[in-house]
Formats: sequence, structure tokens, C-alpha cells
Amino acid sequence: MDVHFSLPLGELPYFSARRDAAPPTQPALGAQSQLVFGTIGGKSVVALQGRLHYYECESMNEVVFPIRIMALMGVQSLILTNSAGGLDSKMSEGDFMIIEDHINLMGANPLIGTRARELGPHNPDLTLAYDERLLKIMEDLMTELSYPFHKGVYAAVSGPTFETKAEVRYLKMIGCAAVGMSLVPEVIAAVHLGLRVAAISCITSVPHAYLEGRPRKQSSEEIGWTARRVESQFSRFMQSFLERI
Repeated sequence: MDVHFSLPLGELPYFSARRDAAPPTQPALGAQSQLVFGTIGGKSVVALQGRLHYYECESMNEVVFPIRIMALMGVQSLILTNSAGGLDSKMSEGDFMIIEDHINLMGANPLIGTRARELGPHNPDLTLAYDERLLKIMEDLMTELSYPFHKGVYAAVSGPTFETKAEVRYLKMIGCAAVGMSLVPEVIAAVHLGLRVAAISCITSVPHAYLEGRPRKQSSEEIGWTARRVESQFSRFMQSFLERI
């Protein structure tokens, strides 16, 4: 990405949680939380490094505020990434999963409230929330690069705790292939605003191991290490993907 300029999120009103401390969220790969403007393959790109999670905020409006601002700036396609726990026994740490659909188990929705109605339809249809064309480009590119990847349904939970064994069993029973604490609020807000959406997760932990007699504690440190391990692979993928869309 050819960077033109960047702005620290902590200096932008409402881009960080309402607290006196510095923005609490740092990107999984360890970069500074910032809004980056640049170009990739001749296309104008706005990259949001770092995000607020629902468990860090007073409301969903804080979580999706950056998405709404970018849409008002003219962004037409939103490509979301995150770290997730793999629920499929075929998944390993460092694999990728193209998100085909989601189940919102956060107990909240960013469109609740009167203000959201000013931005889009009262009852937006999420049947095809994830753009099929963009997902096909992702799949083709992952295959070309020979990266280990999966496709499936992503479950969004509020966090900040990791899942219990019973919750892992439940998520598998209802058809989820991965679970995480982010991404879905942004998807809902983006679809509400008419943006094309695609999303991909890096599998940074494998909670399914608990159900297979391989107990292994999940930790933020381990998740960060896994994300850093595949950073170069993912950067190559994202660069090529953005050039094709």
C-alpha cells in the first residue's frame, strides 16, 4: 500500500472509547491504532488499523462509528479482518476462514435506536450480507496462493471472556465454524449503509481442542503470536485481493 498520510485514532473524536486513557485497542499485528489513507493498484484505500470491541464501549454506536464515517467519505466496499477461534476440527492455528455468513450472539445490534434510521432502511435485509463476488475472489486467490483456508459461519459473542467448553459445543451444534468478539457489528452497519462487504478471519486459537481431549488455555498473548506468524502471508493476500476487486 502506498501510504499518503495517517491519523492516530486517539486524536480523532469518537474513534476511541470514552475514557481518559489512550485507545485501548491495538491491531492484532501490533501496529499503531490509526486511520491510514493511500492507494493499492490505483485504487483509493482507507485502512482502519485497530478497532473498538463491544466490551470496551458503552454502546454499539461507538463500535461502528468509524464505519459510518468511512461510508460518508465515499467508501463503497468494506473488507473486514479479525482473529477468531476455530471450531472445526480440521482447523489449525494460522489458517484462514472466509466468512460466508454470521450469527449475532452479542445480545445487541448497532441499528437499535432512532438515529440509525436516518442512515438507511428501518429493517435492512442481511440475507446476502457478504458479497458473493468478493468472496469468490477471496477463495480463488487463497487457492492460487496455496494458503490453508476454510469457509464457514462466524459466531460473534460479546466477550471479553473466552468460551466455556459448553459454549464451544453449543456453537458447533448451531453450525458455526469460528467464533470471535468483533466484526459483526461493523458488517451490520455497513450493509445498512449500502456497502459491499467481505470478511476473513485468521484462526488464532483452536477451542475445538477442548472437545477432543486436548485442553489448551487460550490467551491474548498466544493469539497475538499466531497473528504475527502469518502477517507476511496475510499482507500478500490482502494486497493482491484489493488489486482485483
